[in-house]
Amino acid sequence: MHKNFKNIDKTVFGRGSFDQMDAILAEKRQENDQFILFIVDQYFKGKPLEKRIPLKKGDVILFIDVDIHEPTTEQIDHIRDSVKASHGIPAGIVGIGGGSIMDIAKASSLMFTNEGSSTLYQGLNLIKKPGVYHLGVPTISGTGAECSMTAVLTGPVKKLGLKCDWTVFNQLILDPDLIATVPRNWWFYTGMDTFIHCIESENGTLNNTYSHAYAEQALKLCREVFVNEGSGQTSANDEKLMVASLMGGLSLTYSEVGVCHALSYGLSKILGTRHCYANCVAFDHLEDYYPQGVKEFRTMVQKHQIDLPKNLSKEWTDDQITAMAEVAYNLTHMWVHAIGADWKNKITIDLIKGLYRRM
Repeated sequence: MHKNFKNIDKTVFGRGSFDQMDAILAEKRQENDQFILFIVDQYFKGKPLEKRIPLKKGDVILFIDVDIHEPTTEQIDHIRDSVKASHGIPAGIVGIGGGSIMDIAKASSLMFTNEGSSTLYQGLNLIKKPGVYHLGVPTISGTGAECSMTAVLTGPVKKLGLKCDWTVFNQLILDPDLIATVPRNWWFYTGMDTFIHCIESENGTLNNTYSHAYAEQALKLCREVFVNEGSGQTSANDEKLMVASLMGGLSLTYSEVGVCHALSYGLSKILGTRHCYANCVAFDHLEDYYPQGVKEFRTMVQKHQIDLPKNLSKEWTDDQITAMAEVAYNLTHMWVHAIGADWKNKITIDLIKGLYRRM
C-alpha cells in the first residue's frame, strides 16, 4: 500500500517572517482555554528574540534547556500535566528552537488531547485523537523535524517517535534570519543531518520518484552550502540550508532513513549523544553501505575543519555496546529500507556491535 502522508498545512518563508506570528495566531486564540503555550529553547531567554514573541495576557512560555538531554516521554508528560493543571488546554502551541524543541512542541500538542503517558503512543498511528493547533519556528536547520510526522522521544524502554498524520505542524514560519547565529560546529552537524537524510532516503528499498525529487534538490542545496565555491556560513547559504532541511525531511517522509539513523538511535538512547552529532559519528564509518555519501561527507568535514572524535568505542563497555546494538537492531523499518525485507538474514547483533566498535 502506498503512503498517504499529511504535509504541513501552511508555510511562510522569508526574512522577517517571524513577525507575522501574531497575526497568524490571532484567529486561533479563541479555541480551548484561549491561551497560547510557547515552548522556546533556553538559548533565547534574555536574547532579543524573546522580546519579539507575541505574548498576550494568559499565555504561557516555557524555556527548555535542550543541552541537558534529548526529549523524553517523562518530560512531555510533565509539560502536559503541569500546564493543564494550572491553565487548562491551550488554543495552540508554538515551538521556537531546533529539532528537539520541534519534537517537544509536536508531542505536547498530541498529549493535551490523548490520555495517559506518552510512552503508550511510541510507534506508528497509536495516537487516538488529533492534537491542539501547533506552529513550528525552526532556529537551526537540518533536522527536518519541522516537517516530519514523527516526534522522537526517549522513553524508559525505547527511543521511538509518536508518529501519525496529526504530529505534523499546522503552520511553519521559516525565517532565515533566525539561524544566522548558530555555532559553526552545530551548523555543520545539523546540516549533515539533512545530507544524511537524503543519502539514506535515496539508497534503500522505499526510494521512489517522489522522494527522489525532494532528495535531489536538497542534496544540490547541501553541496552549495558545504562543498562548492561560496560554501560556508553565509546569509545566502542560511536560506538554502533552511529549504534543504525541509526538502530532506519530506524526502525521508515518503521514503525512510537507514543504517546511520539506526546506529544513531542506539548512541542517543544508551549514551545520551545528541542526534545530529551522533549521526556524524556513525556515518563516518559506514562506507560499506553508503560509499559515495561517506566519501563526500569526509570531504565536507575536512573543508570546514570539523574535528570528529576517533576511538570513542574504547571508552564503552561491552554491555553498553550490546545495549546500543539491541536498540539499533529493533528499528525494523530502517533495516527493511536500508537492506531489504530479508534484512535479518544479513544483519545480526554481532555485526551491529562491530559497527559500533569502529567508532
